[in-house]
Amino acid sequence: CYSYYTMTNAIMELASSAATRTSLESLHSVWSIGRGGAAVVATQAALELSGGGRGAEQIEESFLGVSLTPEGKAVVFMAIAMACHYLGYSFARPVTVALFTSASTGYAGFAGAFPLAMAFVSPFSIFLLMIYGNMLAKLGPGGALVQSTGLCAFVMTASGVAIAFLNKTKPMFMGKIAAVKLITGPLFIFRESYVQLLTSQFWSFMSSALTPSQSGRWFGPIAGLTSIASVIAGLAVSPLVDRVGLEGALMGTGVMLLLSLVWSRKAYKVADKYGFTPSDHGKKHGDKEKASVFGLFEKANQLFKRVPVLGALFVEILASQGLATLLNVCFVARLGSAIPDDTKRAGWVGVFFALINVITMVLQFGILPAVMKVVEPRDAWRVIPLFSLFTIIFQSFQKDPALFTVSASLLVMKVSEYSARRMLDEMVFVPLDFESRYVGKEVIGVFGYRFGKSLMSLALSGLTSVVGNFGLHQLSILSSLVACGWLQTAWKLSTYVPTRQEAEEAYQKEKGTTKKS
Repeated sequence: CYSYYTMTNAIMELASSAATRTSLESLHSVWSIGRGGAAVVATQAALELSGGGRGAEQIEESFLGVSLTPEGKAVVFMAIAMACHYLGYSFARPVTVALFTSASTGYAGFAGAFPLAMAFVSPFSIFLLMIYGNMLAKLGPGGALVQSTGLCAFVMTASGVAIAFLNKTKPMFMGKIAAVKLITGPLFIFRESYVQLLTSQFWSFMSSALTPSQSGRWFGPIAGLTSIASVIAGLAVSPLVDRVGLEGALMGTGVMLLLSLVWSRKAYKVADKYGFTPSDHGKKHGDKEKASVFGLFEKANQLFKRVPVLGALFVEILASQGLATLLNVCFVARLGSAIPDDTKRAGWVGVFFALINVITMVLQFGILPAVMKVVEPRDAWRVIPLFSLFTIIFQSFQKDPALFTVSASLLVMKVSEYSARRMLDEMVFVPLDFESRYVGKEVIGVFGYRFGKSLMSLALSGLTSVVGNFGLHQLSILSSLVACGWLQTAWKLSTYVPTRQEAEEAYQKEKGTTKKS
């Protein structure tokens, strides 16, 4: 018990000091971001812009009394919007899990409830993609972000109000099922699906506002802001729930999404004012283009053929998320047997994920920006899977892996995914065209991540039905094989990833094409 609280305090102190120091430094540095042929200077003066028909005109905006370029201001606003989104999501994640696994509001005691809910995540993600596709065609990227964020805020807030009402009145559905369970199940599926729908749109805007070289420097710290938001929310969940209850925390998610909407609108207003709003110049918003499941996959297939790096990224995501699912199964299996007490187990998991976020922040703010100045993105793609492969192979050689061994494998996977891999993922889209950033990115982000997990879950279920239950040692060996597959897909992806110079040239070419159209 003493070691647990010592570890908790150490992590909280480290997180607080790192967040205070590095977040201010990173935001201070972002002031001099710009796209459209902008050149970075050593001071906080405005950059000389050559894009948007402004020639060499010096343009300055300000935020909190600091001068910055219009592009820099828009990126800062969108980064704040994304941080608000993740803060709200970090409230919703533990709350929806608690509601779903509760005996009174959820499906405690039903072994098949969780796998069944996860099976619905991929189909529901496709449904959200179709809604997004129609919004994008009618309203453009700014309008789509406003409507999708507003929709998510309404669903979370309305769910909180409905659950509070049903918990108070306790009506029954068909005289057998508590009516509140008809909300907590779909809400769990919705929460699993909406996070990437919004996240991809934030990143798409920032990918449109930055040059390839700038993205290598600033995507790490920008992603670090979301880690800070997640840490803050994680530490605040317990006192928040104690004060306002689970339903109130859900409403808090709705409030944070509305704040996110305010900041994202500010970003688009700056972009509208200075003429760098992302748009598909080949189409007019309002065109009647109804999305369908077949049309969505056909469009994605054509896009992946036209832009091979997107197809390779989609396959790499399937492999990485399949591995993440396997490692999570190993982690849950070992955790349950190693720490049978529910309270202690919950506390251990809280400290574990706080540690992941702290390490991620250190990498995002202090290490990755410097590393990416000298390392080509394609080389980073090849190296990242090796760290996980080494730890998983070590785990597979243990006949009965200890909790710390299994946790180390999951920690390495999660840290690499949240820090370096997330940054590299976003850098892929910077030199690409509008359709790649706003359509391909959503298909990959919303569907690819969930489908990879669902595919591995179905594969595990099928293997279990054929050969029986897997022990932890067998799962570890299977994880090693999947890790090798991830390495192979990442290596193939790296062959399509351009060097920094090639990315800059592709960006300038795409910008020139956009100007002509």
